[in-house]
Amino acid sequence: MASKAFDRFYSRLQRRMMLILGLFALGATLPGTGAAAYPDRPIRLIVPSPPGGGTDTSTRAIAPRLSEILNQHIVIDNRPGASGNIGAEIAAHAAPDGYTLVACIASQTSNPAVMRKVPFDIVRDFAPISRTITLPNVLVSHPSIPAKTTKELVAFIRARPGQVQFASGGIGSIQHFAMELFLNMAKLKMIHVPYKGVAPAITDVIAGHVPMVAANILTLLPHVKSGKVRAYGVTSTERSSAAPDIPTIAEAGFPGYEAVQWFGLLAPAGTPRDIVAKLHGAVVQALQDPAIRKRFISNGAEPTPSSSPEAFGKLIQSEVTKWAAVAREAGIMRELKRPADRMSVCRRSLADKYEQRLPRFPLTTLNSQLSTPHPSPPRGVYEKKAGPCFSKLLIKNNNIKFPGVLV
Repeated sequence: MASKAFDRFYSRLQRRMMLILGLFALGATLPGTGAAAYPDRPIRLIVPSPPGGGTDTSTRAIAPRLSEILNQHIVIDNRPGASGNIGAEIAAHAAPDGYTLVACIASQTSNPAVMRKVPFDIVRDFAPISRTITLPNVLVSHPSIPAKTTKELVAFIRARPGQVQFASGGIGSIQHFAMELFLNMAKLKMIHVPYKGVAPAITDVIAGHVPMVAANILTLLPHVKSGKVRAYGVTSTERSSAAPDIPTIAEAGFPGYEAVQWFGLLAPAGTPRDIVAKLHGAVVQALQDPAIRKRFISNGAEPTPSSSPEAFGKLIQSEVTKWAAVAREAGIMRELKRPADRMSVCRRSLADKYEQRLPRFPLTTLNSQLSTPHPSPPRGVYEKKAGPCFSKLLIKNNNIKFPGVLV
């Protein structure tokens, strides 16, 4: 009797063990089981630029559709500054659980070429999800600049070496590099005025505080159409379908010139592969939405989702390599170490020749102030004075003071 009871007990135990092992095996063979419940709470999407910029505009355009696909709220969190580095650093240190994402911008691949210390590695510290859109930049100026074409603009700047300013979304931003590449190919010298994001840079160009900027066509095209700024050329190799009347800069005598903007999504490194794959699929599906495609294309942007997260990772790596080469060829110095000197980066040839810079001034007086060549300053004692956007200098020598700004 005891033997039969033991046999029955052992048989039941075997069946239960086999059932448990079968369930484990079934779970192991089902791909994506770990992400089946993802997402079960709102997703934070960090936008490393101010509201109104191209990164913010493009991200908000697809966020509602992503929310519908993932069946979860997506909360936009704008964290601008340092050419997108502030927001990206926050995301790099977030938990790799898929609930913190960051909008990636092309500028983040050029920052390492000009910044002495970037607080993260764009390749190592993130899990790429997908590129979202690609769009050209467009070089524009305030209407008070007399030049009507790119060739006239080049002549205007060449007649005033080291005196005309251009704005950008920050040191190492794609706007900065697009202009540096243009200056290098045209053999021009200008003053770089970096801002905390491209939106305030464009605002100051429209207001007439800075003469020109090269920024993405998605943001600038409405201002071009309204006449608030004058367009000279797009930075892509082909004309934009949204503005076919605007020529390319390459057409104006600079063959091979190209500096396009692109956006994408990243997650912190270590995010589970199945979650990354689910997010990639959601991005691809969102960009296939006819309404979203029409909105982007009408503004000059082309929806270009990556074929896979790995393909997006390869694009990022290739861009890092490309802009490092451009920085070397243009002679761009890395950012100065002292906080007082972190106002901009200038080309070595310009830095060696010019030790002072003109202060900001309204464009209504631009022609009159630039008509007289500005004298090269004598070497002397530098007195720093804090300014709203620059570290101002008074160069003293033989009781003569030359106002200027350290850029």
